[in-house]
Amino acid sequence: MISSGAVKAAALLAEGTDPEHTQKPILPHIPELVFGIIVFGFFMFMVKKYVVPKLEQAHAERTAAIEGGMEQAQEAQKQAEAAKAQYEAQLSRARDEAAKIREDARSQGAQIVADMREQANAEATRIIDSAKKQIEADRQAAAVSLLSEIGRLSTDLASKIVGESLHDEARQKGIVDRFLAELESGALKPTKIGSEAGN
Repeated sequence: MISSGAVKAAALLAEGTDPEHTQKPILPHIPELVFGIIVFGFFMFMVKKYVVPKLEQAHAERTAAIEGGMEQAQEAQKQAEAAKAQYEAQLSRARDEAAKIREDARSQGAQIVADMREQANAEATRIIDSAKKQIEADRQAAAVSLLSEIGRLSTDLASKIVGESLHDEARQKGIVDRFLAELESGALKPTKIGSEAGN
């Protein structure tokens, strides 16, 4: 069953009088055009009032975050380079100080060795001088003891030869002193007893 609208359209089509073809196809209907402009204006107003500011704010925040991040990265890189330069300077100073300390230790060690050697030489010289003095004192004591013993023996011998006692202190001292003086000056020559006496 075909509707009456379809029949009319078919009849008009057969006649060649189509109602849609009676208007100009480029020009729209005025009420539709006005309604479309109003809706489009309202839509543009809403987009401009609510959407565009949020998009611009998000874009600004994103740009600020990116630029801030780049600035922070550049600042962090500058700080890292400054810290590295400071560390290298401190390391160089520490190396210089360590070299200076080593050199000072070497020179102080050499000075200590020289001082110890000098003290050892001084102590050795003092010990040698002390030993020489002790030897000289011992030699003098031995000489005095020997002279005393020689004096006593010569007095005993002279007493036996003379036949009287020469142990008187003053007499003995004079005889011993005279005997030793003659012995030291070479005036008294030792003589052999026995074979020469018989000649």
